[in-house]
Amino acid sequence: MSRLNYHIILFVLGVLLVINGGFIVLSSIASVINDEPDMWLLALSGFVTAAIGAVTMAVFSKHKKQMASREGYLIVTFGWLIMALSGMVPYLVTTDLSITDAFFETISGYTTTGASVINDIEALPKGLLLWRSMTHWIGGMGIIVLAVAILPLLGIGGMQLFSAEAPGPSADKLHPRIKDTAKRLWLIYFGFTIAEGILLRIAGMNWFDAINHALSTLSTGGFSTKNLSLAYWNDQPVIQYIVIFFMLLAGTNFVLSYFAFKGRIRKILMDEEWRLYLFFIALFTLIATATIIGKDAFAASEYNPMVWGANEAAFRHSLFSVLAVITTTGFVTADFTAWTPLITILFFGMFFLGGSAGSTSGGVKVVRQLILIKNSLLEFRRTLHPSAVIPVRYNGKAIKSPVVYNILAFFIIYMLSFIFGAIGLAADGLDFVTALGGAASSLGNVGPAFGDLNPLSNFANLSDFSKWWCGFLMLIGRLELFTVLILLTPYFWRNR
Repeated sequence: MSRLNYHIILFVLGVLLVINGGFIVLSSIASVINDEPDMWLLALSGFVTAAIGAVTMAVFSKHKKQMASREGYLIVTFGWLIMALSGMVPYLVTTDLSITDAFFETISGYTTTGASVINDIEALPKGLLLWRSMTHWIGGMGIIVLAVAILPLLGIGGMQLFSAEAPGPSADKLHPRIKDTAKRLWLIYFGFTIAEGILLRIAGMNWFDAINHALSTLSTGGFSTKNLSLAYWNDQPVIQYIVIFFMLLAGTNFVLSYFAFKGRIRKILMDEEWRLYLFFIALFTLIATATIIGKDAFAASEYNPMVWGANEAAFRHSLFSVLAVITTTGFVTADFTAWTPLITILFFGMFFLGGSAGSTSGGVKVVRQLILIKNSLLEFRRTLHPSAVIPVRYNGKAIKSPVVYNILAFFIIYMLSFIFGAIGLAADGLDFVTALGGAASSLGNVGPAFGDLNPLSNFANLSDFSKWWCGFLMLIGRLELFTVLILLTPYFWRNR
């Protein structure tokens, strides 16, 4: 194993700081438009961040162009950390948040978790609210994928970064050149964001709210500009249906969206993951709707400015909540933990589903669930026919054994991470339900949880230890476990 190329690592981190600083400056425009007193502080923090990045790039501009997988993993992990550390500066200069709270809010944004420690969101400056949503949008498709589209222009290949950051086991590429793949992904991502923003504005949101919620939806993040989240618009169903539609798109593999634009509809319809993704959504929505109508469960909810017994309302809030959890967006229109125990258990199970591979959602991902189910069922046949070679098939093709082993290992490590995550929160004094919910929500990048962290509450009352612990779970969950945890192994650092 060759020595690490530290110069290229630091150079790329400098690129990411420049990008981050540019987005902070862009967010300050909202403060300028509203003539807020913090507008220059917000813009200055962006310029300083970009300047530090530019200096870092200049110092380490002379480096070997080669980038191995070890450099890729280091850049991905430390790239997210350096973005979070620089991204917390706007909170520190415009609010009285502590360093712990500022970091939590920022890492929750970049990992698209959407958990918050801010009690009065509507009191925040407009520029900071936009930056808060922008951290979602940057993290949604992946800051590394953004860098992949730029690095080739700087003479650096980005394949190692893409393979380390791209979510899920899917290896589909839109174009043989990784730079063009990243550009196409971002074009689709950007186009969907613009489309949702315009539709939300037409439906009744003001431009500021529409832009922020579009940024949060396509990233499957969940930050809102309102204390009530999307429940603020419970009397405007059209707005919630628009968000439902784009949550569905955001949780779908973006490669399938590309195929849709190319008219390759049959390829979408034949995709097994997409069909199972829709099946899960339909099944859980049907169960939730039927339970709500039968038990009049909305009567226990605090989000009831309208007649909850109406079938349409029951269906809409069920579908919205199911999508918000499965896609790990985390928007709230009702407190699903207050409906019935059955629904609470179902939603807890959905915390471990996730959306499609190649989407912006977190969680285990549907394709992994599908392959796990298929492999488990095939074990019965293998038991009866021990000499037969019976591969797992996905979309009509046999999956290589190493891929199946990787998915099995991922699931085991994911569950172990959840268990240790819950133990860490319980050791800090959280009750059983809150510890389980907080760990599952943080690791799956969902946002709302259970117990004291239910959809009507937030993470503000956690101790500093629990906030940092949840932040760590958010990071490893967003970066698919191996990318971060491999850095904790001794052989990763050995030079051979």
